[in-house]
Amino acid sequence: MQRLKEQVAVGSIVVSAVLVITKAIVGLMSGSLAILSEAAHSLLDLAATAMTYYAVRMSGLPADEEHHYGHGKIESIAALAQTALLFVLSAVVVWEALRRLIGGPGRVVEASTAAFAVILLSIVVDFYRARVLKRVAAETSSEALRADALHFGSDMWSSLAVLIGLGAVALGFPSADAAAAIVVAVFVSLAGWRLGRRTIDTLTDTAPAGAAAQIGEIARRIRGVVAVERVRARSVGPVLFVDLAVDVSRALPLDSVAALKAEIVQAIRQATPQAEITVTTHPRALDSETLLERVMVIARNRGLAVHHVTVQAIGGRLSVSLDLEVDGRLALGTAHEIATGLEAALADELGSDVEIETHIEPLQASGLAGRDAGAERVAAVEAALAELAAALGSVRDIHDVRVRETDEGEIVNFHCHVDPALTVSDVHDKVDQIEHGLRRRWPIVKRVIGHAEPRR
Repeated sequence: MQRLKEQVAVGSIVVSAVLVITKAIVGLMSGSLAILSEAAHSLLDLAATAMTYYAVRMSGLPADEEHHYGHGKIESIAALAQTALLFVLSAVVVWEALRRLIGGPGRVVEASTAAFAVILLSIVVDFYRARVLKRVAAETSSEALRADALHFGSDMWSSLAVLIGLGAVALGFPSADAAAAIVVAVFVSLAGWRLGRRTIDTLTDTAPAGAAAQIGEIARRIRGVVAVERVRARSVGPVLFVDLAVDVSRALPLDSVAALKAEIVQAIRQATPQAEITVTTHPRALDSETLLERVMVIARNRGLAVHHVTVQAIGGRLSVSLDLEVDGRLALGTAHEIATGLEAALADELGSDVEIETHIEPLQASGLAGRDAGAERVAAVEAALAELAAALGSVRDIHDVRVRETDEGEIVNFHCHVDPALTVSDVHDKVDQIEHGLRRRWPIVKRVIGHAEPRR
């Protein structure tokens, strides 16, 4: 896209240079001041087009330490400069036309064939050049190319006025070209005013019309977005920078929040591919939160692991109990301070009249160096597990038994089959009974992990 903009700008420079030379030669040969004025006009166009090429090249540079949002606004500055040139040209044309109309010293225009030919060529060239520039400006959101298109569109009308003036001179109406020039100058000024307003809006970070409403509506349709708090948008060249703040449930885990943000960005970019989007999420406590979710959120925010959360209503009073896991190497006093802090945070969340009890458990050690026990030891453990399971009756087919020796003791893993109709609570109780029985038999076993599978 950047290469296309540069190619169009270079082509426009070449065409402007050819027109300057052609008009100057014909103007000197015919003695036509109107055509010489057109040559000067085209020379100014050449300077403006060179400015556009410089702006287009600079705007394509990536963001750096001084320009965090890139260099796209250089195009807007170039467009503003071209707008100023349009007003200057219009003022000069009006001044000269009025001077001629009120009887000031005029200049004789020779309506030669060469004069008509060069003006007609200029009109055709400016017509196609303005169309190409306008199309590429729309495709690339280039303010500089848009200004160039407007500039050459006004040149076409200016050349048409000269053509009408030449025709009127040939018919014996020497003042017609001045009157036509004033009409063209008015249209050029109006076009410059529209371009200037659009460019100033870009330079002052005016939000593109309808962009914030569209982006907000897209974000609200994403599942998991509770509310859209803020949408800010501004254009820098072809890029639309979006700053979006949304509310999400505070119960969502971090990975789910990250996935939600990615989904929002993808949805917005489907509507505006050139958008650069920053999404900020604010956690919100929802009315639909369960008590368990509220407890888990408080524990998670404090970086604590809790389980077996039990909620009871005792005589109209709410009672919450839970198991809190802490590092088993901590002193009891330190662990108790952690539990007290959690209880206080839960009381702030749930209310001071809620009864809260915590049961402190040692967090299972992680990162222990271990080694597989010998085959004889594994066989003995497997036989003991099978015996314990047989006593329960509903747990069968002990298999995939692994015994790992660590400095803390043995860790045993096993799989078993159970009736698929049993509830999770029933299965958990039965696996716990096997664990307790194995640890009573061999105190060296520090942990047993049983994986129950539905029997087929």
